[in-house]
Order: sequence, then C-alpha cells, then structure tokens
Amino acid sequence: MTKIKLNTQYKKLLADTITPVSIYLQIRDRFANPILLESSDYHGQENSYSYICFNPLASFSFDGTVIKEELPLGNSSSYTLSDGKKLIDALRAFSARFEEKSLNLKFITNGLFGYMQYDTVSRFEDIDLKNTKESKIPMMHYAVYQNVIVVDHFKNEMHILEHQVEGAEKPDNISQLETILNNKNIPSYSFKLEGEEVSNYTDSEFLDILKKGQEHCFRGDVFQIVISRNYTTKFKGDEFNVYRALRSVNPSPYLFYFDYGSYKVFGSSPEAQIVVKNNVATIFPIAGTFKRTGNDQADAELALKLYDDPKENSEHVMLVDLARNDLSRSSVKVKVEVFKEIQYYSHVIHLVSKVTGQLPKDANPLQLVADTFPAGTLSGAPKYRAMELIDELENTSRKFYGGAIGFLGFNGDFNHAILIRSFVSENNQLRFQAGAGVVAKSSIASELQEVTNKLEALRVALKAAETI
Repeated sequence: MTKIKLNTQYKKLLADTITPVSIYLQIRDRFANPILLESSDYHGQENSYSYICFNPLASFSFDGTVIKEELPLGNSSSYTLSDGKKLIDALRAFSARFEEKSLNLKFITNGLFGYMQYDTVSRFEDIDLKNTKESKIPMMHYAVYQNVIVVDHFKNEMHILEHQVEGAEKPDNISQLETILNNKNIPSYSFKLEGEEVSNYTDSEFLDILKKGQEHCFRGDVFQIVISRNYTTKFKGDEFNVYRALRSVNPSPYLFYFDYGSYKVFGSSPEAQIVVKNNVATIFPIAGTFKRTGNDQADAELALKLYDDPKENSEHVMLVDLARNDLSRSSVKVKVEVFKEIQYYSHVIHLVSKVTGQLPKDANPLQLVADTFPAGTLSGAPKYRAMELIDELENTSRKFYGGAIGFLGFNGDFNHAILIRSFVSENNQLRFQAGAGVVAKSSIASELQEVTNKLEALRVALKAAETI
C-alpha cells in the first residue's frame, strides 16, 4: 500500500498574551471542523500542552456497518468488514498509511484525533448490544489535520504546524494564521437554556434499576455493575460557552471540544481510557467517590473515610484487578505501580490507582485498546457479563457515554479520555450522562446521589454559561 508522505511547515512564536480558548475562538469560524484539546494537569511538562487542530486532510469513519475512508487528493473508499477482519485492524492500517518526517519536538505534531463510542465494543468483542440504534453520527471517527497549533504552557510558546501532502498543491496558512491570531477582537456569542432538563428515568424508576443491578450482584452474576441515566436539555446560542464554564468549574486532566458541524462532543474528563507510549500501556482505575464540601479540613477528613470505606474499597480493588486482567490479554509484565491514591476534583474526591503493562515486540497496540475497551469503571466486573446486563437494564443506547476520545499516533501511541463529565450537542439539545457502580454492599439511595454528585459540575457549568 502506497504511503502518504507528509511534509511539515513549522513556526514558533511567543504565546504569553494568548490562550488556547482565544486561539480556538479566532479560528473556529474561519476553518473547517476545529477541535481543541487541553489539560489542567500541569504537574509535569508532558501534560503542559494544548492542541488546536483544523482543516481535516483525511478521515476514517465507521457507522456501525460501513467504513468510509477519505484520503488526500480526492481519494475515498467505502467498504464493509469481511469475515475475520477486525475494525481495530482497519483503523491501524489506515493510521499506518501516513508517514511524517520527525521534527524532533517533544510534543505531538500529527496523528489521528477522534473518538469511539461505547457501542463500538460490539465490534471488538463477540457481544450483541440490542439497544444500539442506527444514527447519522459515526460510531467511530478519526481525522488527520492539515493544521495543528500547539501551546506550550511551561514555556509560553506557540508552535504553528502545517502538514502538506507530498505531491499535492502546497497551501500556506501559517502567515494567515499569524495575522488572525494577532487580532485581539475575539468574536463571542450568548448561550441560553430552554425549558427544563429531561431524563430517561424518574428517580423512582432509576432506583428500581439500581436494585435490579444489585440483585445480579447478590446472585453472583457480577461483582459490580455500573448503571447510568442520561439527561437532555434544550438551548439556544453558543454551546462553546458551556465548555468555557465547565473547564473553569471542573478543571480536569482531559479537556476537549470537538466540532463536527452537525454535532459537537465536549467535556472535562478526569480519567484516561488507556495510555500507550513507547510500548508501555497504562490504565488509571478511578473508583470510589465522595462529594466535596468546599472546606479543606472537612474534605481531608472525608478523604480518610473514603480511603477506609469497605464498599468503596471493594469496588476499587475489583476494578484494579479488572485493569490487570484486561492488560494481561495482550501485554506482559503487568503490575500495579500506584494503589489507592486520593485525588481531589472540583466537586468530588476519588480513589485512583495506576496499572501498567509492557507490549510484546511487534504487537498491535490498538489490539490492546480493543481488549481494554470500554473502561471497567464504566461497565463493571466481570466486564462481559456486566455489559450484557447493562444492555438489558438500561432503556437506551449509551452512544458516546463511556466511550473514548483523544489522540492516536501514526506509530500506535494512544492517549484517550473516557467520555464522562461530557456533553453531546445535536439539534440544539445537550445530552449528558452519569452512572453509579453498584455492588452487593451498596446503599441504593447513595448510588442515586452519586450520579447527582458526578453531574453537579455539568449543571453548574450550564447555568454559568448563560452569564458569559
């Protein structure tokens, strides 16, 4: 298969007077399908970069049946997966077609940016999800972008990259981008909620489903199951204001805003789906949740209670074991590097661990992604049976909720957030969702409250967006 060779034009500028949000606001109305990835986790230089990508050069989409590949120079193809052919292998083959000369920079310069919805698991495992419905929104979508702007927050530097396909007409957007970014007149629009939010369950209905999930734990069908409910609210105006508010009230390691025109996916996720870098795979199980009080001393006391809480601990240990098991399917030297660390977020306190595995030589790193998808913290344990029961108990498809969004390198490196604490915007409606991990020792009323706690930051952001 012929390689698609990419040449890169590159310029470095000072970035002490601009932010990723201001850059995004300047370019979003001028260029196609802009996306924004940020992190509020600046503890290390590796996490101190923000990315703004636009002008797709190529894309890989899967609608549940057909794969569509759009390639440079007007080439495109559509095909269905033949017997024995794996979706994850098709994505890997698409990614491997691209070749970029290294610029020897410490940050990501190019690759595939996109998402996979929760229901994609039916193409990774032999499982039939009856709730999955046809949708105009692709189940999986990744794109290679012509333009990437990288902001280095440690050094206050901005790097403008333009990727050009060898043999194609060479665009020159860098000078144009400089002019645009020097313009301090940033366009802004208002946002307003319309009517009341609507859920797919009443509280009493959701309590009944949580109880049914717990009954399966009592029977030994599963040790834990994550049951979720979704909400929808109508709006008018600019939903980017919601993202701006959310990144303020709920700073997280993964902040993202992906604009696909007819729909947008954005959020503030605390948890990685899986990170693969230099042939080492890492999962960070987050399980165990207490609501913060806003008082540091009270929160510290709550953290100690969370650390010792029998129910929260049993849930956490279970999901650490599940991460070890998932990684063991296609990696070696699996170990728990960090166990049960207390981490504070804007509205909740979590227990977090770190589990790693080494990929064997010549292994397909994306197979490991498929083996560990979706995250055990969004399904339960044993994962396969938990997903079957979720499909029986919940009354709608999960779609984006519990899926993954982020970056896939041409070399197989992978860094995706779990799609939680997130919104999907479509037809002037915002959808958002959260779940509760039920075990035999659960207090069902507490699990109902846990969903409310997890969604509090999103609801605060919705109200705050109206004042921007």
